Amino acid sequence: MDKLQKRLSQLRNFNKKPDRKPAADTNPSSSASSEGSKSQSALSSSNVSSGPDSPASGTLPEPFYPVSLGDAASDLPVVLGKIPENLGVPAIPAVGAPEAIDTQDKGTPDKWVPRDPRMVRLTGKHPFNAEAKLSDLYSQGFFTSTNLFFVRNHGAVPEVDIEKAKNWQVEINGLCNNPVSFSVDDLRRTFEVITIPITLVCAGNRRKEQNVVQKSLGFSWGAAGISTALFTGVRLADVLNFVHPQKGAKHVVFEGADDLPNGHYGTSQLASWARDRKRGMLLAWAMNGKALEPDHGFPLRLVVPGQIGGRSVKWLTKIELSSIESQHHLHFHDNKVLPMPVGPDQARAETQWWYDPRYIIRDLNVNSAIATPDHDQVLAATSDSEEATFVLQGYAYAGGGRRVCRVEITLDEGTSWSLAEIKYPEDLFREVTHDDPVYGRIDLTEEDTCFCWCFWSYAVKVADLSKASSIAVRAMDESLALQPRDMYWNATGMMNNWWFRVVIHHLDNNTMKFEHPTMAGAQPGGWMQRLKDLGIDPTKPIFGAASTSDAGNVAPVESANDVPMTKAGVTRKIALSELAEHAGPENPWFVVRGEVYDATEYLSEHPGGPQSITLVAGDDATDDFMAIHSADARRKLAEYHIGTLEASGDAPEKEKDVVEDSAIFLHRKKWKKSALVSVKDVSKDSKVFRFALDNVEQALGLPTGQHVYVRLRRKTEKGGEKVPEGELVQRAYTPLSRETDKGFIDMLVKIYYPSNVFPSGGKMTLGFSELQIGDEVEFKGPIGHFTWLGDGKATIHGKVHTVRQVGLVCAGSGITPILQVLRGVFEDESDTSTEVWVIDVNRFADDILCKDELDVWAKKHPSRLHLRYSLTGKPVPEGWSHSVGRMDGDMMKAYLPRPSDEGIVCICGPPQMEQSGKDALMLFGWQPSTQIVIF
Repeated sequence: MDKLQKRLSQLRNFNKKPDRKPAADTNPSSSASSEGSKSQSALSSSNVSSGPDSPASGTLPEPFYPVSLGDAASDLPVVLGKIPENLGVPAIPAVGAPEAIDTQDKGTPDKWVPRDPRMVRLTGKHPFNAEAKLSDLYSQGFFTSTNLFFVRNHGAVPEVDIEKAKNWQVEINGLCNNPVSFSVDDLRRTFEVITIPITLVCAGNRRKEQNVVQKSLGFSWGAAGISTALFTGVRLADVLNFVHPQKGAKHVVFEGADDLPNGHYGTSQLASWARDRKRGMLLAWAMNGKALEPDHGFPLRLVVPGQIGGRSVKWLTKIELSSIESQHHLHFHDNKVLPMPVGPDQARAETQWWYDPRYIIRDLNVNSAIATPDHDQVLAATSDSEEATFVLQGYAYAGGGRRVCRVEITLDEGTSWSLAEIKYPEDLFREVTHDDPVYGRIDLTEEDTCFCWCFWSYAVKVADLSKASSIAVRAMDESLALQPRDMYWNATGMMNNWWFRVVIHHLDNNTMKFEHPTMAGAQPGGWMQRLKDLGIDPTKPIFGAASTSDAGNVAPVESANDVPMTKAGVTRKIALSELAEHAGPENPWFVVRGEVYDATEYLSEHPGGPQSITLVAGDDATDDFMAIHSADARRKLAEYHIGTLEASGDAPEKEKDVVEDSAIFLHRKKWKKSALVSVKDVSKDSKVFRFALDNVEQALGLPTGQHVYVRLRRKTEKGGEKVPEGELVQRAYTPLSRETDKGFIDMLVKIYYPSNVFPSGGKMTLGFSELQIGDEVEFKGPIGHFTWLGDGKATIHGKVHTVRQVGLVCAGSGITPILQVLRGVFEDESDTSTEVWVIDVNRFADDILCKDELDVWAKKHPSRLHLRYSLTGKPVPEGWSHSVGRMDGDMMKAYLPRPSDEGIVCICGPPQMEQSGKDALMLFGWQPSTQIVIF
């Protein structure tokens, strides 16, 4: 390593000499082969900039800081690159960097990052995933200003101050002869600095269209998940040649500094691609002549032209040459196009799909969109001239350096097509060269790859538009890949590139109003949702007279709401009186959408326990069932279909009352509203929400170990405000408040913000995060198949058991039912012998919820309470004396009681943990039906 660092120093000094010659010893490692020696010689003599005025000659400015952070960089020179206007290349938009902190970021880990409030947020407050409005993006022209450049963040932005930026290192190791660490300054002074115009596109661009058809695993990008900038840095190929890869280095693995639940973000490239200069991969530190902004990877990132945005790793810290592809979690569990038959639920449950190399995405596919006319734009159809025209405009792009060779427009749903005019602003850079202290060398005169979007236009007669019902566009690249007519729906919703269609509405005042397919994020609007709401399949739109082209050769993808929930051949008519006879727990029937189901055989199999079903016995359960269950669960419901409720009879009352006790708030069959009165932060992503009961003396009425159903209405943007008009969602929770508390109910909720594992986040928990003081939610219950009775007694599935050894396992917010059982045991003065074992698994020590109370109980009852924490994240706090790692059989064997006739184990956590825990307990000899409780 010392020898290599000496070689770096020689190269830097070498670059400062006006008249230089190749050094005699160009091999920085004694272990390098003769082939490697030739490689280093070539790098020294031609790949590193030469001359006193070259970017690498010592005239470069000091490392500069993101402009948006303003005074934070006051001790560094703010140096910006400038391209002379007479070069004739596209101008960079003269837009200042955002200076203010968006109010939506306050209270999040990104509360320090300035952002443009015009960006459309796709995943709520945090993490930040956003795109500009399509009209704003397109109006900027070829280059996108940094503040409107789309952002894909998997978690919090790493906070890099001036000192960290100066000392930032990218470590390069693995199967290479010369492992090394480079600072950003090392890179600039060791290799040729270049600037390339590059378009980045998220693999989820246009995903909202897929999500309307059926919810995918990803959040709803519109058609503006695309942006273009001048990126400045050094060629990845030069850097890799410098470290001299060894034989067998088939892959190059990259890792960023963003800290995520499953480790750092990382992915890989084929080494043959990464070492190919023609592919244009950069280690970049500047964007549009300025330092990278925090959201875009400051201080250093990888930029991969022609491939999906997910390959361009931000906040780059590590590069490894390897014989195998990246083993990072998100390299496998993201950026895949799975086969159409594999639905989201199946993809979550069957992990083998994510490891099949056939489904990985690298190059972008050909795509295009219509920017003009804009959504809701109005055009007058009258004109003094029959020749009056309106110019349709939009963008197109392809992947892998391929050029878009044609763009076609149809006004008759594909019966006939017209060629649009295409402009390639990128080509203007092929005619000039330019050197700049910041940009380095701009020179595409010898390059023929296309790494940028192009713009198309088509002048159509207004008279022709007035006769049409829609406009559609499709593009083709030079490999003759053509955008398809039909959508290829897939579980990740990625690479959506069917024809982009705009509907034309002909209004009474002789004007036309245009409607795009969707609006990004939670914004309402778009013809796809409108058609779906009308019961029309949005994957096969026909807006005017039926097209003569073949339509319908691809089976529609089932939306969750459209899954058939009835059994073929069932014609039985069921009267309301007959339904009422099955309102008890023995053989419960219930109604969904007017159809009757017999759940008797499913009582023991239901994941939420039989009480989840018996609560709705004899009732209409439509709202509850549709709010909770997935398409797969709705499909399964058809197995239990027994008939249709007679139309002549009244529908069963959803909230049929029995006798309501005013001293008790909860009702088993009636939803009760409660207003939010306070919110308290207890960790970075967990909050306690307090709701008021009907009066201060009212008890909740929830036995220890039981749960409540909570439902709320998600909020959507309307008139600039968030209003509760979105999706109705519900799930079961265990309150944090005690059974004896009166006048309120406390809910401890961990907010599951969008991530790569759950790209849309947790619907319910995000609904909680949207609540403001005074907002109402609804409660119903109690529900559950376990109740702690006290004095060593508990009911499990309605039968009383004597319990003297209790094992409790939880993770995260799963602590709430565990805590209720703990209180039930240790607040019971009549119980002095029940012994309890607790395993509480969290990522970091700060994530352990209710730790103070747990520690108090453990200190107060050292012989009866055996408390064990485990942390899965790194680094582990100094002096940590508990476990490290995920829960497994060895941990359960060591820190839970042994099976006994008077023992039980209760588990509450993620479904995977609950299932693996149950499997392990059964191997140890615990009985699943009477001794294992899954909350």
